[in-house]
Amino acid sequence: MRTFLVLLTIVLATPVIGLAVIIASLLGIPDRPGSLFDRAPRLWGSLLVRAGGVRVVVHDAARMQTGEPRVYAANHVSWFDVFVLASTLRRYKFIAKAELERIPLFGAAVRAAGFIFIDRSNRTAAFAGYEAAAARMRRGFSVVVYPEGTRGTNYALRPFKKGPFVLAIAAGAPVVPTLLYGTREVSPNGSFAVTSATVHVHFLEPVPTEGLTYGDRDRVARLAFDRMAAALEQHYGVCCASPPSEAESLEAEPAPA
Repeated sequence: MRTFLVLLTIVLATPVIGLAVIIASLLGIPDRPGSLFDRAPRLWGSLLVRAGGVRVVVHDAARMQTGEPRVYAANHVSWFDVFVLASTLRRYKFIAKAELERIPLFGAAVRAAGFIFIDRSNRTAAFAGYEAAAARMRRGFSVVVYPEGTRGTNYALRPFKKGPFVLAIAAGAPVVPTLLYGTREVSPNGSFAVTSATVHVHFLEPVPTEGLTYGDRDRVARLAFDRMAAALEQHYGVCCASPPSEAESLEAEPAPA
């Protein structure tokens, strides 16, 4: 039943909300706080979360502040990760894989909403996409990224791509490690079936990037990974292997001048 309700919501809500965003963009309506571009993705995510019977519990919501742009680096195990974050965050843009842009209507709608597509198969194009994202952040937007690159089959973290952390450094924005737990129970990778469940969203201690340079990207990625891995083990008993990185602990290492 939940699967049917979610699919029905996608079929009915996506064209209506998507067309509204496309028309607003064509009319030149400004993308301001509280505008349609702000509210439409949140409404879309909220409708799908409700259709799935998903209860969202947010931890440390104060770290979700909208006063400054932030990079929310989240783990990714389910397509429902997108709906949960879309319904929870404020004043944000997703960074999405380029393949999604080819979906009829959906691709045009999310581009009109200001979301950024990244072609991961082309390094030059990918970094150009991150530069575009950094420019949006300088205009006051936060961005959501999945540094693992693709969805996993379990909650153990996989090595992070460096692009999202290069973006954070370029924008001078803090990285907020964001841990989702429960979306795999709603709909695991490789399945379209939906089951009601509780999803926990943890906004962890931000990793500052002000004053850092491109050479610090590994440090920032490692700190984000370590904080997410520690939260997974502390709250849910999930252990993560350390990513390929420097041998020493970076938590206590001072930032370069």
